[in-house]
Amino acid sequence: MSTENNDAYKRIAELARDMSEHLPNDSATALGELIHNAVDHIPGASYAGITVVSRQNRDVATPAATHEVPRTLDALQQKHREGPCFDAAVEHDSYYISNLYGEERWPRFCADAIEQTPIQSIAAFQLFTTRDAVGALNLYSEIPGAFDQESRDLGYIFAAHAATVWGALQRGEQFRSALASRDTIGQAKGMIMERYSVNAIQAFDLLRKLSQESNIRLYDIARQLVENDHPSGAR
Repeated sequence: MSTENNDAYKRIAELARDMSEHLPNDSATALGELIHNAVDHIPGASYAGITVVSRQNRDVATPAATHEVPRTLDALQQKHREGPCFDAAVEHDSYYISNLYGEERWPRFCADAIEQTPIQSIAAFQLFTTRDAVGALNLYSEIPGAFDQESRDLGYIFAAHAATVWGALQRGEQFRSALASRDTIGQAKGMIMERYSVNAIQAFDLLRKLSQESNIRLYDIARQLVENDHPSGAR
């Protein structure tokens, strides 16, 4: 491994560590930082984006992109249900296109990509898998053959670190969501206790009963009560 490559690997590891320790409060900001760092630190990359594919219906979304070009390419992959970024996410693998003009694996996508964008090289790396979706980190260049072996090696490493950051981000969001749910349920319990002179256990039992009878999540019942400022359905 060359000293230059080793320095690049260290920089990427440091970036991932810094992001994990100082995660922004929202996903959009964190993902934006990820992909801009990818463009800054991976040779050959002009643009970057994250592709997310739903497990249920294979719909494609672009939660972060450094330019409109990645969004256009994701829209084409949504249209044709094919492409390197789509396959990197769905097949849990990585794909590389040296030149769109000679690529034969995704003919419909490539034809539209050539017509609608200036992109010639693409490198797509599996990023994450969850119960509901799969994702890929994608790099793009207007130059054919832009991603040599060094760039691809760095891309693999960056994607691995980015997946760790993504996981930490999702855990943080789940934790904040759990706290918000707990606070909302607590407010609803307090309203029921005050209005009906019951204790905390009885108030929670009432919320649970309302949830079971209406087939609505307990949190949603609590949120409705708080928003309406009265325990609807209580007697």
